[in-house]
Amino acid sequence: MNAPPAFESFLIFDGEKKITYQPDTQVSNAFIFTINKEDHTLGNMLKNQLLKDPNVVFAGYKNPHPLEHKILLRVQVKPDHSSTPVEVLNNAITDLISELALFEERFRVRKNILSRKFLLSMKNQRIFLLV
Repeated sequence: MNAPPAFESFLIFDGEKKITYQPDTQVSNAFIFTINKEDHTLGNMLKNQLLKDPNVVFAGYKNPHPLEHKILLRVQVKPDHSSTPVEVLNNAITDLISELALFEERFRVRKNILSRKFLLSMKNQRIFLLV
């Protein structure tokens, strides 16, 4: 089988960096970020969060190959914007963490409400076990 071992898709090994970046030589005010051990899940969230920023001209990502566990994220900011693509990405990550924390909190509250409703509905039910 040609597929690499599953653990290689998420473990960062010695000497490997989680994220690296370099200026995009083809486009001004743009950087290409290589994010190791990630896939479309994070790529899509980051792209969508970056596109909410009015100073972002372009945000897109790709996975170079299905067997490569990395994404390439390209970010371009407006020429007259004082922030760099690195700062814009950091802001997007911070905002995304906040949104996910809020989502988790709302999910837990809703789950607890539904669990209580389920338990109350089962309180008056008789359960017969056939042995």
